[in-house]
Parts: sequence; structure tokens; C-alpha cells
Amino acid sequence: MNKTTLIAKKDVSTKWFLIDAKGLVLGRVATKIADKLRGKDKPYFSRDTDVGDFIIVINADKVHLTGKKLENKIYYSHSGFPGGIKSISAGELLKKHPEEVIKKAVDGMLPKNKLRKKFIAKLKIYAGESHPHTAQKPVELKFENRGI
Repeated sequence: MNKTTLIAKKDVSTKWFLIDAKGLVLGRVATKIADKLRGKDKPYFSRDTDVGDFIIVINADKVHLTGKKLENKIYYSHSGFPGGIKSISAGELLKKHPEEVIKKAVDGMLPKNKLRKKFIAKLKIYAGESHPHTAQKPVELKFENRGI
């Protein structure tokens, strides 16, 4: 008979990974990031425990959106007051705050529960080449770029 083993939070080992988003398709890189943040690639994955790794994304301003998403994809936010809706296209958001485009894509792929804030806190996104996490010795993740 098989027994289910649960891992304690103290037994979880986390690593740091680096992803260079230059030329990568937004949706494809966001799914890889969401899976790594949750720890779905680990043999001891558990839905109710944070077993994920830290992710550093560089060159967020050079991420690629397929089709006409730069003009047609709209991000909405509402203040809660009447007439308080704001909208911005993906192209404008990529110019102003390129980190937000990747963050919103990954955030939408994470589960809507109490662990979501912990997962997003492990995601570090930077628009340029440099990042302040060299002391953690991140391992660079490479994957193929289909869809361009």
C-alpha cells in the first residue's frame, strides 16, 4: 500500500533562478514562471504548502507579445467609485512599466488563495540587464522560444 508523505516547511529547499525575457513570448514565459513559483516541478509538490523557488526576470522590457496584443489587449483597473475605471493598452504599459506586464500575466496564472501573495513575493522583475541578486547565485533557466 502506498503512503502519502507530506513535507514540512522546514524541509523545503529553495533555489534562485534567472530568466532572460529578451525576445521570449509573454504567455509562454509566464507559465514557466508560475510553475516554478508554485514548485510544480518538484517531486514533493503540495498544493497547500509553498514549496516554490525564487525567480529573477531580466530584460522585461524586451518581452514579445504575439499578434496585435500591443494595441488590442487592454488592462483595466477600478477605484471602486462611480466612474473610476481606468484602462491602458499592453503597448503603453510595456513602455511605462514593463515589469507590470509580466507580473500581471503570472499573477493571473497563480491560484486565487492565501498563498498567492507569497508566490508573487518570490518573483523579482527588472526592466534592464542588471539585478541586485548576484549574491544568491541564481541558475539561468533556458528554454526554447516557439511562437515568434
